[in-house]
Amino acid sequence: MPAVTAAKYNVLMNNGLEALRSDEPERFQYRAEGGAYLNLRGLPLEALREIDEDLIAKLCRIVRGLQFAMADGADSGHVGGSTSKTEQIFALLTSGVLGFDPLNPKHPGRDRLAWSAGHTTPLFHGVVSLIYECLRRKGVALSPAAQSYTVYPEQLARFRRWGGPSGHVESEYALADTSTGSSGHGFSAGLGFAVLHRSCGLATKAFVIAGDAESEEGMSYEFRNVASTLGVRNLIVTLDYNNFGIDGPITEVLPSAYLNHWFSQGWNIIEADGQNVRELAYAYRLAAGGFGDEKPTVVICHTIKGLGYGKFENTADSHGAILPHPEYVVAMHKLGFPIPGVKGDVAADIQVVVDALGEAESAYLLERLEADARLIPPEEDLVERMKTALAGRPFADYRKIERPAELPPELVFKGGDSVAIRKATEAWFGWAMKQTAFFYIGAGDLMKSVLTGKAENVYGVIKPDNVLGRGLRFGIAEQNMAMMSCAMSQDTLPGGFRPMTAFATYGVFTCMMANPVRMTLINNEVNPSASAFFIMLAAHDGLETGEDGPTHHGLFWMSLYTAYPGIKVYKPLDANEAVEMLFLAAQRGEPVAFSCTRPGTPVLKRGDGVPAAREAINGAYVFKPFRENGKPKRVLAICGGLGLWLVGPLAIKIVYKSTYLGAATLIPWYAGAMVPLAMANVLVNDLLARARFSVVPWMVLLAAAYGFTLPAMLNHFPGRLEVVLQTLGAFNLLLFLVCAWFTWGKTGDRR
Repeated sequence: MPAVTAAKYNVLMNNGLEALRSDEPERFQYRAEGGAYLNLRGLPLEALREIDEDLIAKLCRIVRGLQFAMADGADSGHVGGSTSKTEQIFALLTSGVLGFDPLNPKHPGRDRLAWSAGHTTPLFHGVVSLIYECLRRKGVALSPAAQSYTVYPEQLARFRRWGGPSGHVESEYALADTSTGSSGHGFSAGLGFAVLHRSCGLATKAFVIAGDAESEEGMSYEFRNVASTLGVRNLIVTLDYNNFGIDGPITEVLPSAYLNHWFSQGWNIIEADGQNVRELAYAYRLAAGGFGDEKPTVVICHTIKGLGYGKFENTADSHGAILPHPEYVVAMHKLGFPIPGVKGDVAADIQVVVDALGEAESAYLLERLEADARLIPPEEDLVERMKTALAGRPFADYRKIERPAELPPELVFKGGDSVAIRKATEAWFGWAMKQTAFFYIGAGDLMKSVLTGKAENVYGVIKPDNVLGRGLRFGIAEQNMAMMSCAMSQDTLPGGFRPMTAFATYGVFTCMMANPVRMTLINNEVNPSASAFFIMLAAHDGLETGEDGPTHHGLFWMSLYTAYPGIKVYKPLDANEAVEMLFLAAQRGEPVAFSCTRPGTPVLKRGDGVPAAREAINGAYVFKPFRENGKPKRVLAICGGLGLWLVGPLAIKIVYKSTYLGAATLIPWYAGAMVPLAMANVLVNDLLARARFSVVPWMVLLAAAYGFTLPAMLNHFPGRLEVVLQTLGAFNLLLFLVCAWFTWGKTGDRR
């Protein structure tokens, strides 16, 4: 027993607690251990030469006018968060920190931008349309590729309508690198971009545009943990701190001081006035220049939600509520736009706003965008940087992975052996990691169980001291794991190299990753050039989870992903089929949900008429043909649906709840009733297949007799379930005898 000092305090008594507070006040103080912190709000900062605050203010006014007009024309949209973030976006574009070229908006060397606040499309489309309007006025010709990512002001009249600019941010546009809209998801996507590029030796920065209410989303907690742990200093979040969600103040659900949600997880924090361009420019330059230690940085931008949007200014309602048309006209006039304001003719209003764009503002914006473009190194230089950083690794992506004509020994499993399918995925992932420099893999704190460690260890787990690793430790954080991995596989690296990712958990937990996967599949559809290839490993997907209890049965997870377009569910029968299916997945480059079991599974013996395991890539196949073997054929069709429905739940209840044991006495009666019915089903199907229909009237007669007899028996023996089963069994036996007579004792008529 450890030594104990002389007793002095009883902290359960007020006087004891106060005595301790007086003697040792440090015991009542917690020293926060976050990253670096700086508050720029209200600081008398020197003006920055490149930041023309007057011209930026005019650009912000024009984009706010476009936002209000778009929302009025669509009678929907999200103005509140759009208008509060306007200065942030222009400060980002003009402060010289964002590598972006509007003439080549998808340049692989650009900095990445994830709009976690994907609903703020009035701002997004307003800014993009303004950029390309300025280029058009200057007479700049765009390449067909660049043209495909543009939006022009005249298109804004069809905002949120078929064929018009989208209601949420999609990566098919310039200034967006992933499709977003679900709160918090863009955080993890931005982290994926930052990790991907840093792990390839690139200095690419990833910016996330977010709102404060997104911190309520559980995924954002997972994201903050992983980003800080990895020390991803090239990740910058510009966060609109306007204090409101959709339903009301964020303090209704985030009770602690807001900064704690970032500081406690080790992030660097810079606070600024989110509507003060000078403070924002300083904040972004500090963050991009390596402010603080080796940690990501969040710029907390204090703003007014719905700024300038009439009665909805500084309210939660500004999130999605639209001003009545007369009030919209007043708001536009206050902004200085003498619009016609005719309901239904928003195009005329938009034209008034665009006409207010002066030559000075246009020239200034293009000048700053040219400076942004100069931040992007030539693509060939970036490829050389990657080759240097990844020296010794196969400089190829998954599209170069081919199935060898003769599989390596580690990918071949002996017929007759018992091999867990997870052993096959372990072997293939380890082999594939050595074939490409751009394969990433990780698990949700289940590496030792789902067996991703072999592949992770090829180049090591990504850590602050191993940034070039390929393994990822996500922790118990399935949502962040899925969104981060999916975003990494959406991207295209310099040289056109495409990453692939694999992320693993138990089949029962895959439902928690459904929305990140859904968002990625949508992104694949709207922007095929960013189609992601990933493998979602659904491990322990079988009856072997029975000992874990009903909470760990995957049940219908495969139905969920089978229903999703753009992803395939692969469920191999044995280890060799698993290997072949993984090669097929890489060849097709289509997302896959891959099911595998934990215990040993018999490896099927091939040959002697049994096809090779590779036949599994064609889907269903004939395992062993019996045609032309000289033996008589009978149609065998057994309907087990009723039995499963009745017996399955009963068996589970008996196993897990002893109170159901009383029902066990009915099982023999049930079995006795079902056996003749199953046998009769076989004979009925055989008779009908041979067109011997004369049995049908007898079946109808028996059914009518059963319908008459059962109520009579229940009236005579009320509440006796065994009587129901006995009656059912008797009629099932009669049915079997009738079918047997028509099968073997009577020729029957053919009609």
